[in-house]
Amino acid sequence: MDEAGLTERTGYAAVPATCGELVQGSLDGIPCLVSCPIDVYSVATVRLDQDTHWHVPMERSKSVAALQAGLRHLGWSGGGSLHLVSPLPVGRGYGTSTADLGATLYALGNACGHMFTPSEAARLAVSIEPSDSTLFPGLTLFAHRSGEFYETLADAPPLWVVVLDPGGEVDTLAFNRCDHRAALRRLAGEHRQMFDMLRQSLRDKDWGLLGEAASLSSRLHQAILLNPWLDDALKLAKSVRALGVCRAHSGTLLGLLLDAARVDVTAVTAHIVRQFPSLAVHAHRLVGGGAVNPRALNLAAAGKSSVDCTPDM
Repeated sequence: MDEAGLTERTGYAAVPATCGELVQGSLDGIPCLVSCPIDVYSVATVRLDQDTHWHVPMERSKSVAALQAGLRHLGWSGGGSLHLVSPLPVGRGYGTSTADLGATLYALGNACGHMFTPSEAARLAVSIEPSDSTLFPGLTLFAHRSGEFYETLADAPPLWVVVLDPGGEVDTLAFNRCDHRAALRRLAGEHRQMFDMLRQSLRDKDWGLLGEAASLSSRLHQAILLNPWLDDALKLAKSVRALGVCRAHSGTLLGLLLDAARVDVTAVTAHIVRQFPSLAVHAHRLVGGGAVNPRALNLAAAGKSSVDCTPDM
């Protein structure tokens, strides 16, 4: 990349968080997932300059690793700064690591005048850790561990997700190091069924079937990671006429999928808050993944960061 004549260039990008996944399992022996993106975003600002150092967030080591991988990919040897605004906690299933990684890569590309394709960003992201399909626009089936394939499914349906957050944390790196192959083999037929259900629901705009696919995935995954709140969430979903229940497959979150054409989302959310005061409960629109301009979303961008910075990269 030609750095001659550079004074300063700035790039911005936002990538959505998630309420876990709509479905997750394996297809033909390959672990894959379809994330459930929600309207909360990690925002990255990357500034390039002729300094020899990078000012980076101390507490975002994965994003710093993504920045370094992106710099090598682009052949940039100058300095600059990375700022991140990341409003959600880690380890619960909000997909914060992927949102941070993706926003960092897309903002770097914007600053360098190289628009990363989603497949480029995904290859770089999975070189650091298994990643969510929020790196891709819309809803996407993604081999989240290997990055070896992705399948664009559809735009996000016009649904809401009421997030049930019991707190706690799952160490995603440790979880992903566990050998789940035996369980995945046992569940292979049911996993194929739920992926087929999701595909059909998106083709037919059958949101009830989408909810069934998500609930099936949530129940099947109890054999791999037990969520003690799942049974209560499934009962609650039935009582409030939710479409189904999604979950974080490597976290603690659960989500009720709602169609605002059928139910009053505000009333349902208030009811859940009263019924389960120990949970953090909040409603979000289901959105498409991929990079967006934070200014178009009226999100904070330039010069703001939720974490301290250091010039030691």
